[in-house]
Amino acid sequence: MGGMRLAAVLGLVLGGGAGLVGACRERAQAVQSGSELKQVVQQMLPAVERATGLRFKHPPVVQRRTRAQVRDYVMHKFDSDLPTAELTGAQAAYRLFGLLPDTLDLRATLVALYTEQVAGYFDPDSATLYVAADVDSPLVRMTVSHELIHALQAQYLNLDSVLQQKRHNDRRAAAQAILEGQATLAQILVMMPEQQTEGLPSFWETRKVFRTQMAQMREYAHAPLWLRETLIFPYLAGADFVRWFDGRYPGRQPFDAAMPVSTEQILHPDRYSVRHNPMVLAFTGSDGGVRYEDDLGEFEIRLLFEQLLGDTAEAEAPQLASGWHGDRYRVLPAGERQDALVWYTVWSDATTAARFARGLERAWAHRWGAPGLGGGGGGGGGGGHRTPIADRPAHDRRQSRRAAGGRAGGLGRLAGDSAGAGNAMTVQTPTRIPPTR
Repeated sequence: MGGMRLAAVLGLVLGGGAGLVGACRERAQAVQSGSELKQVVQQMLPAVERATGLRFKHPPVVQRRTRAQVRDYVMHKFDSDLPTAELTGAQAAYRLFGLLPDTLDLRATLVALYTEQVAGYFDPDSATLYVAADVDSPLVRMTVSHELIHALQAQYLNLDSVLQQKRHNDRRAAAQAILEGQATLAQILVMMPEQQTEGLPSFWETRKVFRTQMAQMREYAHAPLWLRETLIFPYLAGADFVRWFDGRYPGRQPFDAAMPVSTEQILHPDRYSVRHNPMVLAFTGSDGGVRYEDDLGEFEIRLLFEQLLGDTAEAEAPQLASGWHGDRYRVLPAGERQDALVWYTVWSDATTAARFARGLERAWAHRWGAPGLGGGGGGGGGGGHRTPIADRPAHDRRQSRRAAGGRAGGLGRLAGDSAGAGNAMTVQTPTRIPPTR
């Protein structure tokens, strides 16, 4: 979601595990003054180059920032990179999916959350590494090591162009996983040069430890599941992928054409290795009146099931989302104070499509109290009801249908280059939702 690029440094994530964080802290010496901070940066440059296999083209600039200045930066990035219309559209979409509470103010929540979490950040616009002045001294070196890697990445990639691909949420999440995953993994080698990354446990499998520790932070603890999990995903799942990539393709960087294009590839590196790319979906016809358009991707579909199916769904959600081959949704106005969500998903085969559809039926029932996909009827959910409002994809060759509240153009173009695309199955999930504005 969104287009904001902010390299938020999570102290509990940087070491790749609770034990590693403790070891890194023990080795970190106090950094008090600005001159000491600059000296730390200069001392770390060779270790960062060794850990990443890249060389600095020019040394980075480093400065301190107060917590108030950090907040000002976060708000500035929101205002410049995520305009009001874009943010309100995304907020409407995630409310409709059930990933955000209907009353949550997304901008205020994100500003508070990032302000709390940021220990340091690299700003691509000024090519400057900033460290928050109130960060504990042991964490300063960890922060610097992480952000130096972002500074180095920026000398080989246009970070803004990579992370501000509008309306390509899943692809952007995969790119962020590469950048944060590489920074997380390389940071360990900078702080603990004798550490062999092959011997480390799965970062993603240790996420429960991070959840517990980060729950001690007020804004994080009160944030919705979707925000909490998408915050840690690029660091942990990204680190696992980059470690796999380094072993599979030694001496190469996962940049440019080698960058994964979906969270499916981050979660399942074997699908990356065979270039199992998602099918590209596009709505046909005019986009006039569309409030927002984007995709979820496999990881956020997992979160959808976790959110809507309750506490027991975490083990089930990966299977329900597995087989994802692409998706696209639109938020449309559907009458006074109402929005409509039109969502198409594509699956690798009939089995995964049917499994997803059954799971989504249960999830929608939890959310809205109405059974079924597509068909009308069903009460509950605050008086809401579901009505098909979208055309079938062109290749489906079924007659299109319309309903009150607007009509979305059909998915007339379905293109993809991944294996098995000819057998892909499409699930139509158009839904009309109660008032949300």
